[in-house]
Amino acid sequence: MPELPEVETVRRGLVPSMEGACFARVKVNRPDLRWPFPENMAERLTGARVITLRRRSKYILVDLDRGETLLIHLGMSGRMTVSGDPLGQFVHDHPAQAKHDHVVFDMDNGARITFNDPRRFGAMDLLDTASAEAHPLLAGLGPEPLGNAFDETYLLERLGNRRSPVKSALLDQRVVAGLGNIYVCEALFRAGISPTRKAGQIAAARIAALVPVIREVLSDAIDAGGSSLRDFRQADGELGYFQHSFDVYGREGAPCHRAGCRGHVRRIIQSGRSSFYCPQCQR
Repeated sequence: MPELPEVETVRRGLVPSMEGACFARVKVNRPDLRWPFPENMAERLTGARVITLRRRSKYILVDLDRGETLLIHLGMSGRMTVSGDPLGQFVHDHPAQAKHDHVVFDMDNGARITFNDPRRFGAMDLLDTASAEAHPLLAGLGPEPLGNAFDETYLLERLGNRRSPVKSALLDQRVVAGLGNIYVCEALFRAGISPTRKAGQIAAARIAALVPVIREVLSDAIDAGGSSLRDFRQADGELGYFQHSFDVYGREGAPCHRAGCRGHVRRIIQSGRSSFYCPQCQR
């Protein structure tokens, strides 16, 4: 599933074609994805102007001039690609409709944004903008890891008494929003912390040091256009490249990348998910 860097990459790719433009035509090709589309979604969007595109955790939020916000979740395999961009940032003409093109947004500036989702785990909803943060999908989320509310004091407070492994704690969206399996593995490696360590048993200084490391990993991934392991594509259809920079994720049995370490990457299962780490230099 796309994590924060992939969703942020898509959001940034959509901004030039969507912000300030109106939905000239919206075509919805099926009644539902993960759940049914909002009632009369195409009619409610047509003619509306996009004020801004935001991201909250792994959701894209499209604020409209009608007081509604379109919430988009990419799910496991969802893609949003742009064609016919009048700003000249995308070279593709409008392609022929594909089998899994479930929603097509034609903007009044000539751009077309196509939502393609073979597995149909993605989702869309229309929310009242003023109360969007109270939506069940957003209300319980922790702070954004790239925002000011996520700092050393906050993380120490949230992890200090937890008995769960630090890997599980960081994947808890109520603790910090948007982190997923890939980037938690990579951040813990850079911080030299084993994913099996109980969060409450890690020294305060090491927990505090995780904050800039998490920010660094996410920023590096966004700069690389995210990670393309199976389905993810940027808004221009290109792959992300951060997967070529993984230190541990997906590298089971490979030599550790840390200078001077002779260990090898190990894979274990935690709460049904694969964790990758070097048992020799992550303690």
